[in-house]
Amino acid sequence: MAEATPLSPQPPQALVERLKDYGQEDAFALWDELSPEERLLLVKDIESLDLSRIDRIIRCSLRSHSLPTAAIEPVPEGSVSTVEERRLEDKERWWKMGLKAISEGKLAVLLLSGGQGTRLGSSDPKGCFNIGLPSGKSLFQIQAERILCVQRLAAQSKSDAGSAGNSVQIHWYIMTSPFTDEATRKFFEFHKYFGLESEQVTFFQQGTIPCVSKDGRFIMESPYRVAEAPDGNGGVYSALKSSKLLEDMSMKGVKYLDCYGVDNALVRVADPTFLGYFIEKGVASAAKVVRKAYPQEKVGVFVRRGKGGPLTVVEYSELDSSLASAINQETGRLRFCWSNVCLHMFTLDFLHQVATGLEKDSIYHLAEKKIPSIHGHTTGYKLEQFIFDAFPYAPSTALFEVLREEEFAPVKNANGSNFDTPDSARLLVLRLHSRWVVAAGGFLTHSVPLYATGVEVSPLCSYAGENLEAICRGRTFHAPCEITF
Repeated sequence: MAEATPLSPQPPQALVERLKDYGQEDAFALWDELSPEERLLLVKDIESLDLSRIDRIIRCSLRSHSLPTAAIEPVPEGSVSTVEERRLEDKERWWKMGLKAISEGKLAVLLLSGGQGTRLGSSDPKGCFNIGLPSGKSLFQIQAERILCVQRLAAQSKSDAGSAGNSVQIHWYIMTSPFTDEATRKFFEFHKYFGLESEQVTFFQQGTIPCVSKDGRFIMESPYRVAEAPDGNGGVYSALKSSKLLEDMSMKGVKYLDCYGVDNALVRVADPTFLGYFIEKGVASAAKVVRKAYPQEKVGVFVRRGKGGPLTVVEYSELDSSLASAINQETGRLRFCWSNVCLHMFTLDFLHQVATGLEKDSIYHLAEKKIPSIHGHTTGYKLEQFIFDAFPYAPSTALFEVLREEEFAPVKNANGSNFDTPDSARLLVLRLHSRWVVAAGGFLTHSVPLYATGVEVSPLCSYAGENLEAICRGRTFHAPCEITF
């Protein structure tokens, strides 16, 4: 590898030639103005880049961006398991199938947690955020305790079936970013992994990729550093592949991956019902969906790309307003109504295929942004992949409708915003759990209007409202409070 010393009057020639090969020689434009130390930093920064891979990504992404896309069609009705058509015996069967697979070690959980809580007014990882529940628990703790609860339920089902050895462990793979990795690890260590074993939690980082101008040139953040940004939550596929974690999962006997985003206070992590449905359908991928609340709601929706083409997700900004408002005359509902809420299930075999396919195609989404640079804020592109980029590669995808008031409480914006705030998420949690308590025979009292408060049920007590009668029947709880063992 070419090296520069503090006394080098010129940049390493071999490195300059490589940059010229890819049209990026401007990265050394301010070399003469740099101090010896800054020159070393610039050389080290450029040498850290996989220039051939980055060039392929830039070229393929810019070319794809300029091409027309295939027309979209609504998702066929038969591709969706709707709440209204779901029978009790179906749910019970899926629940048992899912718990059996979990007890056999076939499920791992994949958490997308690369984002900081910037829009929440915090520089900490989003998962560290406390939304103001009576328990004061962070999102990470709520999700860890749901895993503990499912492990206990799976171990119990294993015991009831007469199998020896009741211990069940679900491995939790947590994707961080260079901005959240250290803080996330320290948070888990400080809280002793929230009761999980440290060896069942694996952290890994998503990658970063240079920001580029509209003609594909690197944007320089400073005279000696290329501007870079995380490669999107879809960076999970290349990160899993490069870190050999797909092989790690294989060696552990994992067959299925439950994948979700950290900023959902109602996420049912490792949901046995969803897993059982997924296994019974025999598909490569599946997603939980909620019905779009209104035509202009800012959520991506599942569509079919091209006649008879694969299911994929179209972002709300890409959906023409006339299509967003179009009504299915037979059902009276929106034609494009199935919202993507980042709750997915994949087979491990399919993830291998996706990681290879995405790398081969090298097509990233171009997000036009104002990027801090040596010339002030420069208009350019951040290149990102999204978790839903996997779906076009799937030979089969099933959609599973859930109720947003039961499984979708996004935490994206600071309190005071109009939607998706910690306050709105907290109320969704408290209202759902209050309904559980009343259904289990409990009573609630409150010193403020009940619509503004409620009770919190510890995930260690109940995963989805089950097994609460012994704790709640005939008892009165004063809201707000946490109900635990």
